Amino acid sequence: MKTRVISSLILIPLLYAVYSGGVILKVAGIIIGLMALKEFYNAFKNMEIVPSFSIGAISCALLYLMNVFNMSPYFTLWLFVSIIVILVYILISKGVGLLNGAITLLGIIYILFFSYHVILIDGLENYRYFIWLVFITAFVTDIFAYFSGYLFGKHKLCPSISPKKTVEGAIGGMLGSVIGSAIFGYFIAPDLLWHFIIIGIIGSIAGQIGDLTASAVKRMVKIKDFGTLIPGHGGVLDRFDSILLTAPVIYYYVVFFIL
Repeated sequence: MKTRVISSLILIPLLYAVYSGGVILKVAGIIIGLMALKEFYNAFKNMEIVPSFSIGAISCALLYLMNVFNMSPYFTLWLFVSIIVILVYILISKGVGLLNGAITLLGIIYILFFSYHVILIDGLENYRYFIWLVFITAFVTDIFAYFSGYLFGKHKLCPSISPKKTVEGAIGGMLGSVIGSAIFGYFIAPDLLWHFIIIGIIGSIAGQIGDLTASAVKRMVKIKDFGTLIPGHGGVLDRFDSILLTAPVIYYYVVFFIL
């Protein structure tokens, strides 16, 4: 427990970046995104699959440069260029070239593009405060799910993927997310309180799916954690796997139902 508390202090700079937004948040997004991407690619070494981190890094740089130059609407151009580069990589790669390219693309979409939605939420101006719900729904769900599962857990949620997770824990995590989101919404934008409650529900579901997805990948490649950077938590991707899905879900909810 002491190790986990100390490790949590490492997250303070991230909270500052989220609070500051703008350039500071973009820099944090690039750093965390590339670290998580590196961990994701390294996880496949046990299967003798070698994705191209260089292509991933170039794709990351292009994605954020498009944001800097207000070219985000041309996302399809970024995707097109990334895919073309990967196709060339497959052609010149030896051995399991197709798998190398496929996992390279998966990492770009799953890690870089999904996490990039935090930056997109930051650009919503008057609704920028929804960025905090990305972390509230993910982290509060995780905390409540842990204690709910520990105290009341009896029925396994996905035993073949994550044996310790329970249905009771999942429900408790969702309730915690709703409570946390509602409290935040009550003080920030009480007129949108019902939206905060709905986001608390769907954000929690997305976060738990994200967590299970990461667990499924780790089980497939036969590793316990994606990394060891954060004692008590594993790697960067182990800590932020749920955010990869909560960010897009919250962004699109705000765009389609609130703006």
